Amino acid sequence: MTSWRDRLNRMSGKTQITVCRIFIHLAGREVAPLLGVLNQAAQEAMDSEGEMEVLGEGLVQICESLLQYDTYWQSAANEGDVFWDEGDADDYVTELFTDSAQRYGTARDSETDTEEDDLLIPVTENLVVMLTVAYEGSADALETDLGNMTALRAGLKTLINLHYAGRLRAIQVHFSPARLGDELTDDQLLLNFPELVPL
Repeated sequence: MTSWRDRLNRMSGKTQITVCRIFIHLAGREVAPLLGVLNQAAQEAMDSEGEMEVLGEGLVQICESLLQYDTYWQSAANEGDVFWDEGDADDYVTELFTDSAQRYGTARDSETDTEEDDLLIPVTENLVVMLTVAYEGSADALETDLGNMTALRAGLKTLINLHYAGRLRAIQVHFSPARLGDELTDDQLLLNFPELVPL
């Protein structure tokens, strides 16, 4: 049931913008190849200078890869809000971007690495992917608790569909660790991602 405010905003022609962030924690040495997918999408996004079509294709590739690795999903979380003012939505996207960017704690110190260490690159046991999107209208599969496997699968598929429907207005992808050789320990996972709920 819609509120009177929603109906009023529809009548005044304002567009609903929904912003959501999804956290997915994967565990196991087998998830390391996902870092390649994530870094490639990040590089393509930078090369295109943030062009939405390129960002959307990268998001699709990431979501499809995450769906293929669903046996390694350990925990997840999601949050979001609905806005009728584009400026407010933009501020919230920026707030989530800043928060996600501060969660990069990893166990590798590049200043103390030696050439010998580089020959023995550790493979992380943990990977957390943070997907933040803003889209026009609503999407029930994203505006619910994604704390179970079925809901999370449906949410990732919905992100793909939103891209193809041309409804995405902003896309951000963060991941920790950010590169091969960095490690996200169990302690850092608990410290940096306290909202994660076991699947």
